[in-house]
Amino acid sequence: MPTLRWLTRDEDVRAAQGVPYRLLEEDAALGYGDPDAGNMLIQGDNLEALKALLPYYAGQVKCIYIDPPYNTGSAFEHYDDNLEHSKWLAMMWPRLELLRELLSEDGSIWVSIDDPEGHYLKVIIDELLGRRSFVANIVWQKRYAPDARVAISDAHEFILCYSQSPSDFKSARNLLPLTDAQTKQFKNRDNDPRGPWKADNFTAAGYRPNQMYEITLPSGRIVTPPEGRCWRVTKGGFLNFQEKEMMYYGKDGDGAPSVKRFLNDMPGMVPWTWSGQSRLAQC
Repeated sequence: MPTLRWLTRDEDVRAAQGVPYRLLEEDAALGYGDPDAGNMLIQGDNLEALKALLPYYAGQVKCIYIDPPYNTGSAFEHYDDNLEHSKWLAMMWPRLELLRELLSEDGSIWVSIDDPEGHYLKVIIDELLGRRSFVANIVWQKRYAPDARVAISDAHEFILCYSQSPSDFKSARNLLPLTDAQTKQFKNRDNDPRGPWKADNFTAAGYRPNQMYEITLPSGRIVTPPEGRCWRVTKGGFLNFQEKEMMYYGKDGDGAPSVKRFLNDMPGMVPWTWSGQSRLAQC
């Protein structure tokens, strides 16, 4: 697998090993809420804080979100956001390494970033967690009007999502609730006792010989998949849908075949990578 080289890489990849274990001391005067809840707000160097958490939480954290300095050249009050590139990588590597040790097998890590370091960040996380641990690069819209001061105005940033076991993460992640607009798409046009439904496209892109067959519509007309597409299931799958009365052919029985998707069978929406309104996967 390709690796990223920078000036101080050899020392940086060993940096986490040299971080001392610190004792976390409670300051009761700053505490709030149930002391047994397990929540902590830690003040101090974040690298030392991560090392201090390892004996207690290694392999147990199900969701990690970090918002590191973007290295954009802007000045922030509490940290330097204008680090030279190799120094930025030197800062990120040991922290990501310790975060990897905290992550549970079905957990996920989410990292906010933008263009200047985003691609380099992905390469080092690929190396630390393995390329197969990559789940998605989520794009979220941060600006709704162009910036006239630049040649091309950037409108988005990224959130890189990784899991040590993407298959386990798929089972563990939550679905997004349907919006009112999505729910209103479900109608009960034929008084189906199973409740409101919507018609889903019955074709799929590509050519699969076992998904190319004729369908006789209720009107008697015989149809085949459009050019460049095939039916979404095999003939056996189609007959199964037909037997369950899940096929729909339009009001007059002469429309393109579609399959009913019932609102009652929709526990939620699978998250996707475009988040124009910050509707991200809930981990």
